[in-house]
Amino acid sequence: MSEFRFPSRVQKLRERLVKDELDALFVSNGENRRYISGFISSAGYLLITQTEAVICTDFRYTEQAAQQAPGWRVDRIGGKPEWLPKLVKEFGIKTLGFEADDMTVDSLERFKKAFSETDVDPDLKPTNGIGVDLRAYKDPEELTLLQRAIDIGDQAFEETRQLMKVGMTEKEAAWIFEKAVRERGAESISFDTIVAVGPNAARPHHSTGNTKLVEGQTIVFDCGARYQGYCSDLTRTIVLGKADAEIKRIYDIVLAAQLAAIDMARPGMTGEECDAIARKIIEEAGHENDFGHSLGHGLGLEVHENPGVGPNAKGKLENGMPFTIEPGIYIPGWGGVRIEDVVVLEDGRARVMSHAAKMEF
Repeated sequence: MSEFRFPSRVQKLRERLVKDELDALFVSNGENRRYISGFISSAGYLLITQTEAVICTDFRYTEQAAQQAPGWRVDRIGGKPEWLPKLVKEFGIKTLGFEADDMTVDSLERFKKAFSETDVDPDLKPTNGIGVDLRAYKDPEELTLLQRAIDIGDQAFEETRQLMKVGMTEKEAAWIFEKAVRERGAESISFDTIVAVGPNAARPHHSTGNTKLVEGQTIVFDCGARYQGYCSDLTRTIVLGKADAEIKRIYDIVLAAQLAAIDMARPGMTGEECDAIARKIIEEAGHENDFGHSLGHGLGLEVHENPGVGPNAKGKLENGMPFTIEPGIYIPGWGGVRIEDVVVLEDGRARVMSHAAKMEF
C-alpha cells in the first residue's frame, strides 16, 4: 500500500484518538474529510483507527477517491447504512467517536438502528472540534495555497477599487470583484461579497444590495477568494471623493487598533488577549459600544475556522496558525470602518499575508 498523501495529518489524528480514548473516529464533515485524506466530494465518510484508514463513498466517487487519497482503502457503499456495522465488526472497534458538531440527528438515528439490527454494539461517543482543532495549524503546503488565495483576492480588490465610481450599485461593485477573482484562477469567491456604503456600513454583515455609491461616505468592502479549497478574507474601507475629518478620525482609530494587535500578537497568547489589545484602543477613543464583533478568526478550507480571536476565545494562538485581525467601528445612521488582514504566527511574531493597499489621507 502506498503512503498516505498527508501522513502527518493522519498521524496527528491517531494521536488524538489515543488522547480521547477512542478506538476509531467516524468522519462525516466534508472539509475534515478533505483535510485528512485529500478526498474531495459531496458525499462520503472516513473511518480511521490506529491501523486502518477507510474512505466510504458511493459509486460516483470510488475511482476519484482512489486517485485523490493514496494509501486509503476505498469501500463502495449504498444508501443503506449496514456497511458501518460491518466495518466496526471487521476492525473490532469498541469505542467509536462521531462528529456531533456535524452529524444530523436523523443520520445518527439511522446508524444506531443499523447497529441495533446486528450483533455489533460499539460505544458511540460524540466528539466536538477534533477536525477543526487539527486544521488550525497550517503546514507549508496549506500556507502556499492560502497565500495564493489571498493574493488573488488582493489583486481582484485592487482592480475593483479602480473601477468603482459614483452611481454604481453595491451589487455592481461586488460583481466586478467576483469576475476579477475568477479571471485570476480562483474557483469562486469564498463568501458573499459585502459592499456597504454610507449608513449601510454601520451593519458589519450588511446584505449587498442596490444602494448606489456616493461621494464622501465610507464604503466597507469585505471580500475573499477560494483557491484549491483555501479561503481568503480581506476588508478595506474606502471613500470615493474626499473624506471628511470624522471619517479620518474613525479610520485612524481602527487602523491604530489593527496595527497594534498585529504588532503585539504572540504565540501562547489567548485569542481573548489578542482581541483585548485592539479593543482597548477603540474603547479609550470613546467607541466602546461601537465594536460589537470579535477581532478575528482562523481561516483555511472554511472562511471561519479555529483559532477564535474574540472576547471569549480561551484557546491559545500558536506558531503555524493563520487568522484575521479585523477591528471595526460602526455608528448607526453614519456608517462604519473595518480593516482586515490575514496574519500567520511564525517565529514568535505575526507575519501579514494580506497586501492590498489601505486608505491614505
